[in-house]
Amino acid sequence: MSFFRNPEIKRQLLLYFLLTATVSGILFCCDWVFGVLALSICLLFSTVHFLVTYQRYKTISSFCADLETLLHKDAQIRFDRYCEGELSILQNSVKKLTVRMRDSEHKLREEKEFLSNSLSDISHQLKTPLTSANLLLAMLNDPALDDRTRQKYISNLKEILLKIDWLVNTLLKISKLDSNTDDFVPAHVSMNELISAALSPLLISMELRAVTVEKAIGSDAGFYGDLSWTAEAITNILKNCMEHMSEGGTLKVEATENAVFSEIVITDDGSGIDARDLPHIFERFYKGKHSSSSSVGIGLALSRMIIIRQNGTVKAENTGRGARFTIRFYKCTI
Repeated sequence: MSFFRNPEIKRQLLLYFLLTATVSGILFCCDWVFGVLALSICLLFSTVHFLVTYQRYKTISSFCADLETLLHKDAQIRFDRYCEGELSILQNSVKKLTVRMRDSEHKLREEKEFLSNSLSDISHQLKTPLTSANLLLAMLNDPALDDRTRQKYISNLKEILLKIDWLVNTLLKISKLDSNTDDFVPAHVSMNELISAALSPLLISMELRAVTVEKAIGSDAGFYGDLSWTAEAITNILKNCMEHMSEGGTLKVEATENAVFSEIVITDDGSGIDARDLPHIFERFYKGKHSSSSSVGIGLALSRMIIIRQNGTVKAENTGRGARFTIRFYKCTI
């Protein structure tokens, strides 16, 4: 029987045998009646002890079998079977471990699914411009092509390559934020400096579209965060607003600070956000109803990640005459 092959049980058997033999031998020397009585009592206690021990070992063995099943199969353990005596301590610890294991497994599955979807989206986003670039290269190889058309194709190819470069760089930044390997350097930044840095890449485009920017920035307004990353987040939001405005439109940027948070409000007089798109506008690779054909759907997603990374929030809403984005950087954890 495997129970009696256990080293611990063997030692207990030896100890009980020696004690029984010693006590019974001593009492037999005094009186055989006392010796028989002592032998009977020792055998009774030994039998009861080993029966209880056998039952405990049997329960532990069942518990180990259930754990083995849990590790190799998708099964459930009925912990209520092991909630008596000293097993209750082990039961509590294993139950916590099981909950953590299931949470980790669930998160791992979600991450794998998200990674698979992201890779699919990325490959789709890269496939279209790469196909266009290959077609342009094939047409540029035509010796009969006139200089004017050749220059047009080269210009189109440059635009495509710039788009691919922007897409790859943006995806790398998103990947950094996902894996918490970003290089944020927080410092106190004035709102004037932040808004100027955010508007700088868009000045030429705004001038070509005759877009007017109205700024209302508090003289002492500022926030604690990374200037470069935050400026990029604001730029993406400003760019999104500008793309949904007609020529000659007005873009308003307001910035204030109070004891609780620093706030930036960006308002445009464009077409606004479709009600069906509003709940999904910050989702990765989501393209709204009024998005341009060149839109990828990651600019606003990156903006949201950057803002949240710095203890901030961003909200999009319609004003009736356009869209409004409200960004807040809180001074304490919310």
